[in-house]
Amino acid sequence: MLSDSKMSQNILDYSDIANKDVYTSKGSYCGKLKDVELNLGKFAIRAVVVGAEKGSYLAQKVGGTKNVVIPYRMVESVDDIILIKDFETSDVNKGEK
Repeated sequence: MLSDSKMSQNILDYSDIANKDVYTSKGSYCGKLKDVELNLGKFAIRAVVVGAEKGSYLAQKVGGTKNVVIPYRMVESVDDIILIKDFETSDVNKGEK
């Protein structure tokens, strides 16, 4: 897993990652990146918010199309797509954004 400092060097602006496709490390489609939660005290990303799309792996895990808050520690890479670790349903928090 990349450290926060290595990944932050690749992200110049929120617009660089907004609406990118999000997949698990096993290749399951989750949805699109909708937002990020910041820890302003540490100038770091706390979590990413993924819009679970109908029929996606994430929508099946959380029971429908919703915005899901995923802790940033689960993000494995950010490039043309965003890869997150595979997870159990109890690993994610449902967000109402």
